Amino acid sequence: MVSRRRDELAAAVQRVRDRIAAACTAVGRDPDEVRLLAVTKTFPASDVALLAELGLRDVAETRDQEAVAKVADVAKMADVAKVADVTALRPATALRWHMIGRLQRNKARSVVRWAVQVQSVDSDRLVDALDRAARAAQQAGERDGPIGVLVQASLDGDASRGGCPLPELGVLADRVAAAPGLRLEGVMGVAPLGAVPEVAFAQLAAVVQELRQVHPAAVEFSAGMSGDFEQAVAYGSTCVRVGTALLGGRRLASP
Repeated sequence: MVSRRRDELAAAVQRVRDRIAAACTAVGRDPDEVRLLAVTKTFPASDVALLAELGLRDVAETRDQEAVAKVADVAKMADVAKVADVTALRPATALRWHMIGRLQRNKARSVVRWAVQVQSVDSDRLVDALDRAARAAQQAGERDGPIGVLVQASLDGDASRGGCPLPELGVLADRVAAAPGLRLEGVMGVAPLGAVPEVAFAQLAAVVQELRQVHPAAVEFSAGMSGDFEQAVAYGSTCVRVGTALLGGRRLASP
């Protein structure tokens, strides 16, 4: 079973990397400019371990509770592999875990313990909660430094999907940049449901360029998922968030 799953994932990783390479070639970009972020929500820690074995280092989760358990499970698997002298699973410390889902402020203290980056920051109150949590975690020796942050842009104003309205995004980014526990790293966005992806990503690209004028170090542009990442790459995405194309159809979160 493990061998078959590894083969499935290996083939999927290669297909996705080929798609990224082709999308980059089409617009004269270097594929190394685009980071592949594996979205592993609802999939087991064993899949994360196999992805690590296949060379993927960036993993994303959407729910803190699931992420906490999965991070711990992957670490245990790495420890077992080390004791057994099994080299297939590389050290869990090499993995970079990202939070990409909507984040409640009361989960900030937990998230800063396992995530290197939060891509879904969309309000002043969340900025403040993450800043306090990250500084407390550093003081407690649970973090080595600030946590990376992407401000999430909303193109459709749908509060249920998260994101900061575009007119307010610059002010939100300034607030992140001024927070000592945070490090402003760029912008994340999702094409609205039913929207033409090229139009959405063109809007996001313009937002990213404006932000970079004020914050030159905030270079990350996280956009594009399994069905539309080629279009996102064409408009400058530096991080594609891929779940289904790597891992298959989503498993049910509960029976």
